[in-house]
Amino acid sequence: MKIAVVGATGMVGEVMLKVLAERNFSITELILVASEKSVGKIILFKNKDHKVVGLETAVSMSPNIALFSAGASISLEWAPKFSEVGTTVIDNSSAWRMYQNIKLVVPEINANQLTREDKIIANPNCSTIQMVMVLAPLHKKYKIKRIVVSTYQSISGTGVKAVKQLENELAGIKGEMAYPYPIHQNALPHCDVFEDNGYTKEEMKLVRETQKILDDKTIAVTATAVRIPTSGGHSESVNIEFETDFEITDIRALLNDTSGVTVQDNPDINVYPMPIYAHGKDDVFVGRIRRDESQPNSLNLWIVSDNLRKGAATNTIQIAEYLVENNLV
Repeated sequence: MKIAVVGATGMVGEVMLKVLAERNFSITELILVASEKSVGKIILFKNKDHKVVGLETAVSMSPNIALFSAGASISLEWAPKFSEVGTTVIDNSSAWRMYQNIKLVVPEINANQLTREDKIIANPNCSTIQMVMVLAPLHKKYKIKRIVVSTYQSISGTGVKAVKQLENELAGIKGEMAYPYPIHQNALPHCDVFEDNGYTKEEMKLVRETQKILDDKTIAVTATAVRIPTSGGHSESVNIEFETDFEITDIRALLNDTSGVTVQDNPDINVYPMPIYAHGKDDVFVGRIRRDESQPNSLNLWIVSDNLRKGAATNTIQIAEYLVENNLV
């Protein structure tokens, strides 16, 4: 099993390597791929040195699976080139997510749609993954009519430049800015670029990707995405209106039985999800489970996950595991 990691020197690429090692993914040959400026760099994986190669070299090596985390423009150009040599690409960027013929996969929800013919597979946005992990079992039982979500997203979702900006601000150093304003002691209602409708791309990802993953365009979704000065972990306040009524005890029981979801919900002793607890973990954490008393059949939830793990690297690798286990590569 030849595995390529494209974007191996980036934040998500580094976490991918960590997760591959932790999960003991079966690899006969590991191909680490990055931009030209990183070619030749040595990266240690499982006590063995690996030399970083360029994209053309990686394609010529015909890996079985290529895990992409190198940005949308790289994915659009190079994913087809890998697929042409028989490689299955699992792409972590936004490049392919909304193509009708490309599957958008959260393994616990819809991996069973995958076939051998799927040579480019899209990994959803980090904020979408954690939300649909919780929503999918609820939608199946109660049918969701409408979702109102507000996100509180870590700077790590923007990348190394944003992490450096916060570090500089904490140290009182003037440096390169990832955001149009300081992020320390601030909250920016501005994740990604603004679209013509006044929503940001991040907000519209939550709308479009949720409908695609849950395979239901009738679900109404509205979102506000906010960047906050946490170094890791995204949080979401989610209000859901269902077609049918529910009991809170049944909601808790259903989520407790959902693989990959951990319920942390005991306000009496201050138990609720927080990024500080989600850090380094693969589960999605849900709490503050309560009825919305302002309208019928409605529920409030607080959802937290490590955006670099389940929100990116782990979900990508879980897709690869599914492909291998089901002989689809």
